[in-house]
Amino acid sequence: VAGENFDQSPLRRTFKSKVLAHYPQNIEWNPFDQDAVNMLCMPKGLSFRTQADNRDPQLHSFIITREDGSRTYGFVLTFFEEVTSKQICTAMQTLYQMHNAEQYSSVCASSSCSMDSLASSIDEGDATSLAKLQRYNSYDISRDMLYVSKCICLITPLPFMQACKKFLVQLYKAVTSQQPPPLPLESYIHNILYEVPLPPPGRSLKFYGVYEPIVCQRPGPNELPLSDYPLREVFELLGLENLVQVFTCVLLEMQILLYSQ
Repeated sequence: VAGENFDQSPLRRTFKSKVLAHYPQNIEWNPFDQDAVNMLCMPKGLSFRTQADNRDPQLHSFIITREDGSRTYGFVLTFFEEVTSKQICTAMQTLYQMHNAEQYSSVCASSSCSMDSLASSIDEGDATSLAKLQRYNSYDISRDMLYVSKCICLITPLPFMQACKKFLVQLYKAVTSQQPPPLPLESYIHNILYEVPLPPPGRSLKFYGVYEPIVCQRPGPNELPLSDYPLREVFELLGLENLVQVFTCVLLEMQILLYSQ
């Protein structure tokens, strides 16, 4: 388990993640930092869900800034896949049995009750009753399907967010589709790593993803730097008043700290 979150139910806890594979193994201009990429791809750690939970894929990005000021950009698509390991499913069941036993003990301790008084509190619909805890916060290996978070990430020298997002979404569809893609998955990964060049300044580049073509554009030498992030999301997250205040602080060269979970 990552961090001290044992008081939460097992499906609400986070667990330690690790990098399963990365390609290529290493390149000179961008040595692979496994610990940093692992932490930035899954900042909250590995998580589990059941069929009753929301499992929509989520996209986020990160920046790695080195000591010399150079930057690389990461774009991550996190999704959930079914757990096929019987051992992991059994372990989750055991965690829930331990958790429910602890909840049972805490309910009894808080109310100084016996089995009879606990049963009466359940009958009365007590919000903290064991029955309610188990009903809304449970995992049954014979009834529930278990899913675990997984992510695919592209690390690039420039922040081509839209292009990377489209490629990752198409790759995810190919992974989860009942019908196999036109070519093996490895060929698409090899193509974007070794055959798709960085577009020259001031030029656009069109390349093929898994299902649809993808276009990315690089600003010219006399243009503003590449900013491929949608401004709409900034307005939705910060609001108009806050965004004007942040922009004012930028113009006044004040120090700005953005804090988020």
